[in-house]
Amino acid sequence: MAAETVDGSALAGRALAAAGARHMFGVVGIPVTSLASRAAAAGVRFLAFRNEQSAGYAAAAYGFLTGTPGLLLTVSGPGCVHGLAGLSHATANAWPLLMVSGSCDQADAGRGDFQELDQIAATKPFAKLAVKATTIADIPHLVFQALAAAVSGRPGGCYLDIPSDVLHQTLPESEAADLIAAAAAADSAASNPSPPKQKPLDEGIEKAADLLRRAERPLVVIGKGAAYARAEAAIRKLVDTTGIPFLPTPMGKGVVPDSHPLSATAARSLAIGQCDVALVVGARLNWLLHFGEPPKWSKDVKFILVDVCEEEIELRKPHVGIVGDAKRVIELINREIKDDPFCLARSHPWVEAITKKAKGNVVRMEAQLAKDVVPFNFMTPLRIIRDAILAEGSPAPIVVSEGANTMDVGRAVLVQNEPRTRLDAGTWGTMGVGLGYCIAAAVAEPERLVVAVEGDSGFGFSAMEVETLVRYQLPVVVIVFNNNGVYGGDRRGPDEITGPFKDDPAPTSFVPAAGYHKMMEAFGGKGYLVETPDELKSALLESFRARKPAVINCIIDPYAGAESGRMQHKN
Repeated sequence: MAAETVDGSALAGRALAAAGARHMFGVVGIPVTSLASRAAAAGVRFLAFRNEQSAGYAAAAYGFLTGTPGLLLTVSGPGCVHGLAGLSHATANAWPLLMVSGSCDQADAGRGDFQELDQIAATKPFAKLAVKATTIADIPHLVFQALAAAVSGRPGGCYLDIPSDVLHQTLPESEAADLIAAAAAADSAASNPSPPKQKPLDEGIEKAADLLRRAERPLVVIGKGAAYARAEAAIRKLVDTTGIPFLPTPMGKGVVPDSHPLSATAARSLAIGQCDVALVVGARLNWLLHFGEPPKWSKDVKFILVDVCEEEIELRKPHVGIVGDAKRVIELINREIKDDPFCLARSHPWVEAITKKAKGNVVRMEAQLAKDVVPFNFMTPLRIIRDAILAEGSPAPIVVSEGANTMDVGRAVLVQNEPRTRLDAGTWGTMGVGLGYCIAAAVAEPERLVVAVEGDSGFGFSAMEVETLVRYQLPVVVIVFNNNGVYGGDRRGPDEITGPFKDDPAPTSFVPAAGYHKMMEAFGGKGYLVETPDELKSALLESFRARKPAVINCIIDPYAGAESGRMQHKN
């Protein structure tokens, strides 16, 4: 009787499962269809998408939500190119992801083979590590190596290339088991090395605590890196024991509840403009934080920057730089402060100034939100959505926010009181992430409802994935703010409507009052068309209770929005 053999597809699937992978997102075809099936048989659930870009964004978000690499599977050539969107997005946001692609037979490389592409060269600019399995025996080791690289240091995307001939190679079952065991053992040894020589944390911790203690106007800035690091308990303790106001970045919302009395979100301009010491945890001083420079920030502000990447510290040159995991560093700062405690009273001038400004801005915003404006502006439906989400209690729904005005206004209105419950365009301002994020959130956090608040332009990038929602019966409610186009349809002035193509639709306009809800109905999901507060409330109540795929097509006044891109903060 012939010895049992294992091919490259089965070996890859088993290696991924042995390395701890539980979900994979992608689009199958030659030469990776069998790999998807074999991985599923080994215990890695495969979520089949309609487009590799959406699958890539799902894998990226999965990495953020779980702290483990999201897996993206693509075919060769153009499939790999489509996958670059998710790979690069993960790296830009510092989220762990492993993209696995099939490629052409090695013997035919350079001869114009089917979907031939130098995929290592294509992925290298966007990946922490890009490797190719040249024989079947390479697969287990490279799987473990790439998954480990994705989470080490600053997390990011990695790439594994498995040529078609390698996927079809075979080896004996006993050898396959030995290769996986050896790869697992090597990974375990690499994960527990002798402690490397590095700069001691103690000096930086002491300096940070001392600087915060002596500050007159301190501020804690919470980035999505703090959410990724599960630093919420440590940061909440720091805020509560010191009385220092905090400001979250968009995806740092919820690490400390938005409802906390020391939140400076509604007083952002005052907080960053007048603070004298800023402890920045898990956030980069990039465009989202105005590069930490005047005029938004005081020229005299002293930054304490906590980051897992030493290069980031060197680039920004803060007053105090601490390289390390956000959770561990804040725990050490808490311990240092405990030995010589301090706390800003609610009557402290700085706390009073932040609180007064925040309350004033909230009162003004709530006055706008209280009005039922029909046809809908952005405020009225966002208030209704906010209240419906808050009524769900805990575990709170995960909110996916995508669009221009929809995302910008939603950032101020929607409330996050639990960590990792807001997903948006991220560091790159990427459009098209919406439904991929929804699918990732639904499988990563199955106990939570997922609510997407999408502009009609943002929704259009990934709208076909509503079929994927229905196919897997995921608890996702997608609310489309339909204002007839990008920013609200045709906004051209008379001087722009000239020339031989003046009768064409505006570059920003879509088909008016498009029936997006009917797309969902076409696949067997539930669709709603809403134009009034009562219709929206009814649709939210019914869809939230059902926890089934739904699209709510919310008609918005096309003149309610404005051109939007960079974050605009007027508070």
